[in-house]
Amino acid sequence: MRIAQRSTTRVAASSLVAAAAFTLVGVQAAGQTASAATPQQAPVTASCTAANTELTVKDVPRPINTLLLTATNTGTKPCNLYGAPYLAAGAGAQAPVPWLDSSKPQAVVTLAPGESGYAGIGTSSPDGDEGYIAKALGVHFANKQQNGSIGKGATLPLPNGGVYFNSANFVTYWQSDVSDALFG
Repeated sequence: MRIAQRSTTRVAASSLVAAAAFTLVGVQAAGQTASAATPQQAPVTASCTAANTELTVKDVPRPINTLLLTATNTGTKPCNLYGAPYLAAGAGAQAPVPWLDSSKPQAVVTLAPGESGYAGIGTSSPDGDEGYIAKALGVHFANKQQNGSIGKGATLPLPNGGVYFNSANFVTYWQSDVSDALFG
């Protein structure tokens, strides 16, 4: 009789453990269903434009014939710098400064309020020709599709009263690190 009682107790205990396990699995599954039904919202970001950034351009000592364009988010929300800036070197620029494809970053540069993004501008090279002095730099921000600009552009005075540009000029994609913009 004792053996039968022990066996019944083991079966009852096993049943309780199994019931508890099924209950736990059911609770976890219900929690997963509830969280899956509620979509996770991504942070809301706007495009960076001249309206929500401060732009500066300065001459840098290295590499030679290079300028650094800085965009600092002055807004209250994060903004995205898409592609590279559309630049017009000088008032009579015939074409935008070409984007340097080898500088394309892995992801879009997102600037939190107060953060800066950078683009390096190669102004000239001994390999280039048809040079001229530009006194101003027109800057437009690329739209999300990178097939046009967004917002109103800005015009910045170039350092030293003017900078020499020739046909070998280029601009890097926006970068989150200065060294990537200058030496990328």
